[in-house]
Amino acid sequence: MVCSSYKYLCQQRFKKGTIGSNIYVQIDKDNLTIIEVYVDDIIFGRNHNQISKNFSTKMQGEFEMSLLDELTYFLGLQISQQEKGIFICQAKYIKEILKKFKIEDCKLVLTPMVTGCKLSIDDTSKDVG
Repeated sequence: MVCSSYKYLCQQRFKKGTIGSNIYVQIDKDNLTIIEVYVDDIIFGRNHNQISKNFSTKMQGEFEMSLLDELTYFLGLQISQQEKGIFICQAKYIKEILKKFKIEDCKLVLTPMVTGCKLSIDDTSKDVG
């Protein structure tokens, strides 16, 4: 699917993103579309709702895909879309890891590192040994 989606997206005037090779961007006047292709999963977002619906219909005609509506989970990330913004967390993944290593009942720590510590490439602190 990756090769066929790449060809199709290029034909539709999408440009590969500069940050990730799986991200495609299309800007047409004030319409922005961002697509993430990962193996056989595709997610996309647009800044206009009706255009987004039209795009999803077009994609379903081109590829065998199910449209699951609002994104809530992708590649181990839980996604919550709210008025204030989009929030991403990995609580479910962390719980699975804790269960795997049988440490579900471990003591919780808000920040598992020293707070207020300034990190620098020119670190002159003593080595921990």
